[in-house]
Order: sequence, then structure tokens, then C-alpha cells
Amino acid sequence: MINTGSAVKCNNDHGLSPDGTRLAVSDQSVGGSSRIYVLPAGGGTPVRVTESAPSYWHGWSPDGTTLAFCGERNGEFDIYTIPASGGEERRLTTAPGLDDGPDYSADGRYIYFNSERTGRMQVWRMKTDGSDQEQVTTDEFNNWFPHPSPDGKWIAYLSYGGDVKGHPENKDVSLRLMPVGGGEIRVLAKLFGGQGTINVPSWSPDSQSIAFVSYRLAEP
Repeated sequence: MINTGSAVKCNNDHGLSPDGTRLAVSDQSVGGSSRIYVLPAGGGTPVRVTESAPSYWHGWSPDGTTLAFCGERNGEFDIYTIPASGGEERRLTTAPGLDDGPDYSADGRYIYFNSERTGRMQVWRMKTDGSDQEQVTTDEFNNWFPHPSPDGKWIAYLSYGGDVKGHPENKDVSLRLMPVGGGEIRVLAKLFGGQGTINVPSWSPDSQSIAFVSYRLAEP
């Protein structure tokens, strides 16, 4: 167990900085609404990064200076960035509907995310200033939480059936892998999971493995 100080209601949106020295967590200890904190990777005192809530961490920039997150403001969920040391948040998406799951490309040029703006949840990407937003996947699935590999070659993401709204738990889902430049999409695993399976980055540093969570229902 890692000592996260006063942040004692952490949710599943958390992750290590690129240099492995810091941990970003999303915690609901204050008012029951998620805010983002940063603390030493080995444990310590959390420092609040986002003032507004709810805010759910999803990605570190490769240089460790900036956090990407999903935030709800005035009833709309959008993609934001903020300095890892705290400061003013920057809104990057404004399309009606849910935008979620931002994660940086390995070269720091793009942020990949998922959006339902075209009617079904699909993978999108944009430059880190929010410009040039473009759709990456177009299929019959609802695609969530795209994660670029550290070597810059692959995008791993979670796919629900076309009839599933949101990212609920206890669903039959697939982990899928696509080349960054486009091409054949491979199914890495079919599993029972959903919420929490691969919400945040989980590639190994050598881009050879991915950590994920699958479920098994308890016997009555």
C-alpha cells in the first residue's frame, strides 16, 4: 500500500509520471467529488492540482510538465490540460456530448481521446493545443480509453458492443490494438470487464506488455 496522505478516497484514475518519481491520483475526499493531486511515487503528502471538480486524471505529457484530464464543467465533460505543479486549466474540446480518456502520444505532439460527438464513442486525436481534432476509428463498436505505446507505434483501446452506453462494469469487452499510422486492428483479448479495465495508461516501458483488469462475478 502506498501512503497517499489525506487522499483516502482515490478512484481508478491514477498513474506514474514518465520519470517514475511522481504519482497523479484522482481523489474524492473533499466533498465527494474527484480532484487531481500529485505526490511522490513512494508515498507522501498530496498536492492539489485541480481546484474545480469533478476532474479525472488520464495522462502525463512525456516531459512530465503537464497533466491531461477529463473534467465536467457546467454539465459538459471535456478534455483539459493543466500544469502538473498546478495553475490554470485549459479546455481543449467543446463539442456537445462526452469527451473522455485523454492520453499523450509518445512524441508529445498529440493527445488521443474518445468522443461520442458523431453518435457513437470513437477514438479521436488532436494536437496538444486542441487544434486539428480528427476521428481515428470508425466502426460498429463503442471505443474507449486509447493509449499510445511508449515506442510510438501502437494504440491500445477498449471496445464495448455497439449497444452499450457509457463505460459500465460487468460487460463483455475487447482489448484492441491498432497501428498509429492506420492499418489492421487486432484483438488482444476478449474478457469480462469494462469500467476500470484499462481507463489509464498501462503499457510497459518497452511497449511489449499491457496491464489490465478483468472481472469474475462472485458465487452467490
